[in-house]
Amino acid sequence: MIRHRWIVIGVWLATTAFGAFSASQVADRWLEDFSIPGASGYEANQRAVAELGNGELFPFVIVLRADEDVTKVAGVETAIEKASAANPGSRVSSFFNTGDEMYLSDDRKVTFANIYAAGQFTIEPVDVDPTKKAVAAAVPAGVDGYVTGIDSLVAESSETADGGAPPSVLAEALIGGVGALVILLFTFGTLPAIAMPLLIAIASILNTFSLIWLLTYITDVSIVVQFLVALVGLGVAIDYALLMIFRFREELRHGADRETAIVETMRHAGRSVIVSGSTVAVGLLSMLILPLPFIRSIGIGGMLIPAVSVLAAITLLPALLYTLGPRINRVRVLPKRLVEGSDDPDKGFWNRWAHFVVRRPIPVAAAGLAIVAALLYYGVQLNPADAQAKDFPGGGPAHRGAQVLTDAGITAGIHKPFQIAVEGDATPEQLEQVATRLDETEGIAGAAAVPQARTDGFALVEAFSTADGSSSETRPTITRLKEDVLPAVESELGGPQLTLAGLPTEEREFVDAAYGNFPFVLLFVVLLTYVLLMRAFRSVFLPLKAVLLNLVSLGAAYGIIVFIFQKGHGAEEIWSVPATNSIISWIPLMIFAFLFGLSMDYEVFMLTRMREAYDETGDTIKAISLGLARTGKLVTSAALVLMFAFFVLSTGPSTDIKQFGIGLAAGIIFDATVIRALLVPAIMRLMGPWNWWLPSSVAKVLGTEPSPRQEPRRPQVEGGG
Repeated sequence: MIRHRWIVIGVWLATTAFGAFSASQVADRWLEDFSIPGASGYEANQRAVAELGNGELFPFVIVLRADEDVTKVAGVETAIEKASAANPGSRVSSFFNTGDEMYLSDDRKVTFANIYAAGQFTIEPVDVDPTKKAVAAAVPAGVDGYVTGIDSLVAESSETADGGAPPSVLAEALIGGVGALVILLFTFGTLPAIAMPLLIAIASILNTFSLIWLLTYITDVSIVVQFLVALVGLGVAIDYALLMIFRFREELRHGADRETAIVETMRHAGRSVIVSGSTVAVGLLSMLILPLPFIRSIGIGGMLIPAVSVLAAITLLPALLYTLGPRINRVRVLPKRLVEGSDDPDKGFWNRWAHFVVRRPIPVAAAGLAIVAALLYYGVQLNPADAQAKDFPGGGPAHRGAQVLTDAGITAGIHKPFQIAVEGDATPEQLEQVATRLDETEGIAGAAAVPQARTDGFALVEAFSTADGSSSETRPTITRLKEDVLPAVESELGGPQLTLAGLPTEEREFVDAAYGNFPFVLLFVVLLTYVLLMRAFRSVFLPLKAVLLNLVSLGAAYGIIVFIFQKGHGAEEIWSVPATNSIISWIPLMIFAFLFGLSMDYEVFMLTRMREAYDETGDTIKAISLGLARTGKLVTSAALVLMFAFFVLSTGPSTDIKQFGIGLAAGIIFDATVIRALLVPAIMRLMGPWNWWLPSSVAKVLGTEPSPRQEPRRPQVEGGG
């Protein structure tokens, strides 16, 4: 890299410029399919869409309220018809085309209709405006009309309090970038050192987009990958650049020339970067185990992110550092005394903290374990499920319409109805028989055979749960329908096949498919990471401690979002979100994919330095002290950059983004403080020589040198040992 630095820099400049072009081209090639192959409910829903031409989207819920029997008010039925006509290819279910009173409140003053629009589910918001305009124009005098439903509630939750548009993704990214700059400013204090991590991040992210663009011609890649590239790419690239720059500047301070400083940086920090990148890749690659195509594509695409970041850190960065040399410490924008700690083990915060931990490991470990235990208590209560209608923040006509339904005693299950697919030759009388049996089922508020949901050989019976379709109360109903009610009715009909479909069924199938296989994901990640780290650290115990504490850190991150959002402690006061009683189902998966690798970075940074110090001194206490003192500022700085970037996400309007941002931000800072600054050094101090033990038989298999358990005698030097 030193000899060919200008070629290296030129190649990276060219590929990064091409990456900017690739990022614009890949925008049209993302996969927006969130299928669950083999799941009976999902497959039945897809057959329904194929037969009827609609039903994949959440229904638009039209709410009409009058001061008298709403069914007797002229123009009410026409308003529903106009709303349906505003959505070509849609179907509607209401009192007026079924005659079923489950679409009415008990006092008959409120009615609702579900409109199932044509179209496929995408990550883009659904346009509800034509339906709103149609209802506003057609609703008769003396009747209040609302368009609510999940899509309308989501749209309102994405608006600011003054009714304007929420901050754009670009604006939030700029806010996060400004925060990162401030933290880097106080970390390095010089403009060249501040610029290096940002340049490496830009090069890593844009070149990853080039590889992703190529990958889209080989296999489908989920649209979610673009967010992974931006967030994980930013995180790991800055982390790796920080590690390399810290070591390079340290070597320069010790009097090394620029070439020697680069060689020593690559020998130690470069090796750590490769090990860290491997652990991040393992965490993302583990998504391949889940039987969900879009999750698997996230694993494949996500694996490229740390690979490119590592490549940039061990090629482009050393070329830039050598070119800069000592000039990396010029153009100072903060006084040196405010930025850099001393190398003297008796001075500086992290040096003092390191000595405190090794002198009092038991109280430090006890304090860390107490904090961890409190958060794990909440973490094990994690309830993955989609958001309920009542949990969407914000206000407006859609929220008022939903409240009208609640006040009228109409179940929240209407927002996510069950659909029972009846396949085969079924008479209208048989469809009514199915609806009647569903009416009698515990957990079902009502059911109706909708005339518009019928074709030759296929029909749907609509049913509403007594609770929101995403609530835990609906889960026993799903089981009851699948295992007891529908098989019995199918046997009675003696011909048509019945399958439980609908959005609540799909949601549970997603959770079952993702979390039913999650133990295998954990096993894959833990075993592979353990082997990688065992070879890197030449130890049996250190990698075991690392993976176990990483899992503890993840559990604590889950505990934080459960405490705030699921239990509601501070969620409404700070983020205007009521207690949700659940965490949106995809968030724990993505937090795992992000945090496992990112937090393992910090472990690798610390343990690599401790192992290096132990190999030089043969003294466990000194190795722990030096390792923590030399990496404490590095780990904290890297964590603060990421924490701020992720925390900005929590300012987003939707509940899922708030949960995601807080989970990542809190998880990162918790890991860098409680885990790495308290538990890691304290546990290592208590384990003593066992930290470094690697028997020769295991070392031979791993292709590395063995490490004895016995701590070598420290050499005697003048003035004391």
